[in-house]
Amino acid sequence: MTETGRVRTERLRWHSRRALLELDLVLQRFWQRQPDTLGDTQAVMLERLLAMEDHDLWELLSGRRDSDDPGMQGMVTLLRQRPGN
Repeated sequence: MTETGRVRTERLRWHSRRALLELDLVLQRFWQRQPDTLGDTQAVMLERLLAMEDHDLWELLSGRRDSDDPGMQGMVTLLRQRPGN
């Protein structure tokens, strides 16, 4: 793992801490099953999602709204996965 990948992943982990409890739980579960670092495409999609306001992000992750961006929708699907899936 490169130092750049490690720093980026740690920054994303930090930004995954949210004020909305439901989001915090979904993102914690995601990080528990992730490898040490994300691929570049996954990292970019996660950065875009984490830049959203909590309530908008929750709408995507809860399935109340779908993303028009297929790449983003792939990351949303990954975030929604439960352990063992």
